[in-house]
Amino acid sequence: MKDPTSPATSKASGVAWPPIAIPGQGLPRNREERTEPRPETGGATSDAPNRSTPGLPDSAGDPAPGGSETQDGGGAAGEGSALLDDLRTAIGRYVVLPSDEALTAVTLWVAASHIQPGLQHAPRLAVVGPTKGCGKSRLLDVLYETVHQPMMTVNTSPAVVFRVIGKNPPTLLVDEADTIFGPKAGDKEDLRGLLNAGHQRNRPAWRISGPEHKPTAFPTFAMAALAGIGDLPDTIMDRAIVIRMQKRKPGERITPFRSRYSVPELHALRDRLADWLVPLRGTVAGSVPKMPVEDRAADTWEPLVIVADLAGGQWPARARAACLSMTRSEVVQDEQTTLKTRLLRDIRRVFDQEGGREALRSQDLLAVLIQDAEAPWAEYGTKGLNAYHLANLLRDFGISPANYRFENGRQAKAYARNQFLDAWARYCPAPAASVPTAEVPARPTRGKPPAPPCGTLPTGPPGGPAGPRPTR
Repeated sequence: MKDPTSPATSKASGVAWPPIAIPGQGLPRNREERTEPRPETGGATSDAPNRSTPGLPDSAGDPAPGGSETQDGGGAAGEGSALLDDLRTAIGRYVVLPSDEALTAVTLWVAASHIQPGLQHAPRLAVVGPTKGCGKSRLLDVLYETVHQPMMTVNTSPAVVFRVIGKNPPTLLVDEADTIFGPKAGDKEDLRGLLNAGHQRNRPAWRISGPEHKPTAFPTFAMAALAGIGDLPDTIMDRAIVIRMQKRKPGERITPFRSRYSVPELHALRDRLADWLVPLRGTVAGSVPKMPVEDRAADTWEPLVIVADLAGGQWPARARAACLSMTRSEVVQDEQTTLKTRLLRDIRRVFDQEGGREALRSQDLLAVLIQDAEAPWAEYGTKGLNAYHLANLLRDFGISPANYRFENGRQAKAYARNQFLDAWARYCPAPAASVPTAEVPARPTRGKPPAPPCGTLPTGPPGGPAGPRPTR
């Protein structure tokens, strides 16, 4: 026998059911306030009742009598929190991220892309790794299917990107970011400037445009994810949530990414995110969440915390914990990076002092480094810099000691000069040598005869060899 209070028999029994809850808005007062349902995509259901959480009363989200509706991002059934849980699970199924905090950050960054028009800052997502094969491109594949209006910029001209960004900007995805910021950047200055300026709203790029060559302001505000080997420039890393990818361990398994089943699943999550967050863009514009960090870190993480507060449940605490953990980790990383760059400069100075030597013994190199009173190496660690510390600091640059045979026939652990050439060029390039210019003789002052030339005049017949003849 059917339950007379179930939705299937509500018309016959005359039971008045409350309106359907919209994620992020609770229960609307009128059905006309609901957004138009999206068409089904790859098995995603656009029928809101089918997404309600079973076991909770349908009237749990009714506003209190005489009071305003409480906005619990997930509505009566906590659907915002459940949706982020589903998205987090899907991302973790295809990519192994370095930590739970990183997985939380990527999940919230994807959701924040759907409320870009209401945000003040557009955080970057810097997906970096020490080598290839760390999952950077696979993460971009997942982002492409879940973020708001994705736009790959690898083969896109900067002029197209400038004209696409508008009031409802796309989400820029940049793979192989070293082609933009590295030594092979070439003519990518416009795109590089756009990525630097687009972190904050109202920072347009001015260009001469049109047949009349009028100055035109192009908006640059857009969220962007950048993937590449090695750290990106400080101007990007300082405005980014940094995901430091690593290669998977032998026991870590992922689901292969296949378009026939992965894309429909991720598109379904994308459509649910849009149904939840797009109606909240006006509300987000006035949100001022309580942040656990300050200054630029707060600007970068604020959109993610806003989404977490809208979702409710465990997400507000989870987002702030990830913010603190990852921000502190980057502070330590910056200190280490600065120290490693100092080490590269000091080692180059030692090689320059040693003349044209192709390799230096590890112990000889350490002895010279420690003797520098102005360097931090004598006080590094508990007893100063040692061979283990030196190898550990240089490991990220792909530099390691090896057996080297010296002139006397003896072998020893040593560092070869050619191992450092690439790291020196990337992280501490030598200042460009000044090009000598030909001296231009000054014009003589009027009224005074020119000064006689100094030095010995050449001897010999005209056209002969210049200079004095050598004495026998």
